Amino acid sequence: MKAARIHAYGASSEIKIEDAPLPTLNPDDVLIRVVATSVNPVDWKIRKGYLKAMIPYAMPLTMGWDVSGIVEQIGSAVTMFKPGDAVYSRPDIARNGAYAEFVAVRESEIAAKPTTISHVEAASLPLVSITAWEALFTTANLTAGQKVLIHAGAGGVGSIAIQLAKAKGAHVTATASAAKSALVKSLGADEVIDYRAQDFSNVAKDMDVVFDTVGGAVQDKSWGVLKPGGMLVTITDKPSEDRAKAEGKRAGFIFIGPNAAILKDLGQMVDLGQVRPLIGAEYGLNDTAKAHDFSETGRATGKIVIYVGQP
Repeated sequence: MKAARIHAYGASSEIKIEDAPLPTLNPDDVLIRVVATSVNPVDWKIRKGYLKAMIPYAMPLTMGWDVSGIVEQIGSAVTMFKPGDAVYSRPDIARNGAYAEFVAVRESEIAAKPTTISHVEAASLPLVSITAWEALFTTANLTAGQKVLIHAGAGGVGSIAIQLAKAKGAHVTATASAAKSALVKSLGADEVIDYRAQDFSNVAKDMDVVFDTVGGAVQDKSWGVLKPGGMLVTITDKPSEDRAKAEGKRAGFIFIGPNAAILKDLGQMVDLGQVRPLIGAEYGLNDTAKAHDFSETGRATGKIVIYVGQP
């Protein structure tokens, strides 16, 4: 099979399109014929070696931990899926990923693909949707009527977080550039703060939840917009528990894993029209390095998807 692999940590030039052996199936694995995958910042952070102390990878490594495709083969212990099923997943990040024509994924990490969208659209959803869901609902326990501020509302995670929060009945404020304000409002944001022209900390007030996808100074200022007892939840820099305690607020940090239960619920929301994917760019497998380069600019609207094969 063809795969985009790295043999050493480094720049995007380390990504090589080459022949690779088909994955070996464990009894609980499903072999997925990949139609599409997507790029997440964790991909190029892994490529650069930033996570090698946390996850020791064997080389060569196939990245790409989003997938939508067709079940090709099942392990001897698999009971929920059969060849021909359309599925999607955020596979285990410790294993080889989906920048390839085939990927092996545990049955427990897979859900049926939403029926109303394409594989390209479905491949954009798993990692960012699990991230947004776990941040807003599992960690922050966002409920109807509460106020949430979502940073980088036009980004991959932010664009899904807005839709999930709105579907829950929350009042949603998001930060985005003026050029993307109409798009972010179309996703469900009640208010949009142009972060280039306004200091969000002077505009947003008494938030129940702030979802920080940016970190740094943005996270530091976010404490000031929370009401007493409110929660700052982030996927970037781990927030200070001491500061949270001193301010009478709460802090949460998440690094997600596979979650098929969330993908199953998300698929129902997609098919009901409550969530729509936002695709900012599409590349072919041969241009995986270019897809990484674009992701590193931080300028993508929504998700960057890599098209691999026919449905």
